[in-house]
Amino acid sequence: MKTQQFAGLFIAIVILVIISIFSGIFFVVDETEQVVITKFGKPVRTITTAGLKMKIPVIHQVNKFDKRILEWDGIPTEISAKDKVFIEIDTYARWRIVEPLKFFRSVRSESGAQARLDNIIDAAARDYITSNVLIEVVRSSNRKMDVIETELETSTSGVDSIYTGRDKIAKGILKAASDKVSEYGIELIDVRIKRMNYIESVRNKVFERMIAERLRIAEKYRSEGQGKRAEIEGEMEKELQKITSEAYKQAQEIEGKADAEAIKIYASAYEQDPEFYSFTRTLETYKNTVDEKTWLLLTTDNEFLKYINSTEGK
Repeated sequence: MKTQQFAGLFIAIVILVIISIFSGIFFVVDETEQVVITKFGKPVRTITTAGLKMKIPVIHQVNKFDKRILEWDGIPTEISAKDKVFIEIDTYARWRIVEPLKFFRSVRSESGAQARLDNIIDAAARDYITSNVLIEVVRSSNRKMDVIETELETSTSGVDSIYTGRDKIAKGILKAASDKVSEYGIELIDVRIKRMNYIESVRNKVFERMIAERLRIAEKYRSEGQGKRAEIEGEMEKELQKITSEAYKQAQEIEGKADAEAIKIYASAYEQDPEFYSFTRTLETYKNTVDEKTWLLLTTDNEFLKYINSTEGK
């Protein structure tokens, strides 16, 4: 019984050993991978095709590298352009491993490659940017920009023509860096300037200058508005005076006609009954000159009391 158990255990151990040996012999290379086989740390074979591959267990080590295009994203760096303007440049690149054996021998891993790219691309970018003025780094062509023109200035006034441009500078950085990274088994696909800006101290001065300029333009518009307002108010006052004068003229004409008609009526009434006309005119005079607060000191034979005395006598 014990002999059978021992034999079964031995067979199981043998099977496990065989499985482990075979599992150590075979490995799979994916479509996106390339492999460098090393023997005690020294490269002995390169595999660039996908599929099931073999190696010597324990002795051989599999080092896999990505075949796909990889990304490098630089750290924003302060650089002075040729015209002594300090700017902050942020660049990025796309790269891939084209010679895995050379790559393994030189940088060993992707993190090592990233460190080398940091130094090489940053140095190339610094060389090209310091060799060109700011406008060359900012613009890619002499295309006229769409701007809002004011009476004070045109936003594009004073902008020099460019001869190199941002795109050519990026291509120059790519070429300079490509020549150096090729020794590491790396191919640079593209290098671009992702973002650029003035450094903070320069940026603050630019903002202050922009604010001052906008305030100057706003003040000019306010001044023009005040002048336009005074002009409109002057025209309005002139028109009002004209209307008032015309209305006064018409009122005087109407009043004159009314007075003439009244005189005509009074004259007609006077011709018909002079005494009655005198009486009504005197009553109007009483009404216009005498009220409850009026005191008159007159003699009894005063002409003003003529009709009052005659009324009392009756």
